[in-house]
Amino acid sequence: MSSHFAIEIGADGKGHAVHPAQACARHADPATLVWAHFDGAEHETVAWLREHGGMPETVIYALTAIETRPRCEAIGKGALVNLRGPAATPDEGDPLVSIRLWLEQGRVISVSYRPIAPLHILREQMEAGEVKDPGDFVSHLAMLITKKIDPVITDLGDMVDDCETMLEPDQAWETRRKIATARSDAIVYRRFIVPQREALTTLAALDAGWLEDDDRLHLREAADRFARMAEELESVRERSALIHEQLTDLRSEQIENRALLVSVVALIFLPLTFLTGLLGMNVDGIPFAHEPWAFWGVTGMCAALAAGVGGWFAAQHWFGR
Repeated sequence: MSSHFAIEIGADGKGHAVHPAQACARHADPATLVWAHFDGAEHETVAWLREHGGMPETVIYALTAIETRPRCEAIGKGALVNLRGPAATPDEGDPLVSIRLWLEQGRVISVSYRPIAPLHILREQMEAGEVKDPGDFVSHLAMLITKKIDPVITDLGDMVDDCETMLEPDQAWETRRKIATARSDAIVYRRFIVPQREALTTLAALDAGWLEDDDRLHLREAADRFARMAEELESVRERSALIHEQLTDLRSEQIENRALLVSVVALIFLPLTFLTGLLGMNVDGIPFAHEPWAFWGVTGMCAALAAGVGGWFAAQHWFGR
C-alpha cells in the first residue's frame, strides 16, 4: 500500500482514489467524505499539510509529532485523535503503532510513521461503501484495532496460565524465560491500552454532528473492550510477579537442598578424615601397624562408621529435606 493516498466517497456511495491535494483542500460537505493518509516520515508531509490542509498549526504539529500517546481533543468543529494499533511489521520496533487523526465534517486526515495493520482493511471498507462519514471512519478503525489486539492480550494470559503449570525444578529456566517475556509485553501494551480507553470514551461523548448514535455505541463498545484488556494486562503483571517470586523461592530451595546434601556428606566424612589422619601419622607406636589385617580392619571400621552416621542422618530425615 502506498505511503500516502486519498479516497473520496463518490455519487455511487463507494470510495474512489483521488489526488491527496484535492482531499486535503476539500471543504466540509455533509454529503460526502474524503480521507487522506500521509507518511509522517516523509519530509514533504508537514509542508503539504500547511499548504493544503487548512487546519490550525497546532493540529499540524500534533499530527506530525514523533512521540504520541492516545488522546482525544476537540478543536473548533473538529477533533484531534491519536490511537495506537498493531504494527503491520511487528518485528521492527514497538508492537503498537501510532496513527494521528484530524476529523471534521466531510473529511479525515491521518498520519502515521509506520504502517498500521488495520489500515488496509479500513481502506477496503471505505472503497466498498461501508464508511460514509468521519464517525463511521473512527468507529470502524477503533473496532478493527480491538479485534487485532484482543487475541494478543488473550495469548499473554494463556502464556501465564501455562507458566503456572510449569513450576517444576526441571522447567524453571524455560518458565523464567516465558514469564519475563509475558511481563515485558504486558508492560508495553498497558502503556497505551489504558489511555486509549480514555481517548475513546472522550471521543464517544464528543459533541460533534458527524458522530451518530451508532458511532458512539461502537466507540463505547471499543472502549469497554480496551478496559477489559487493561484489566487482563494488570492481571498478567500481578500473576507474573507472583510466579517470579515462586521461581525465586524454588531456586532458593534447590540451593538449600544441595547445600544440605554437601553438608551431610561432609559430616559423614569428617570422623573418617579424623580417623585416617590420626592413623596416618608417621610416628612409632601406632597400634597394629605391622599386622597383615590392619588395613582391612581400618577400612571396615571406616565403612561401619560411615554407615552408622549416614543411617542416623537418614533416620532424622535430613536427606529428604
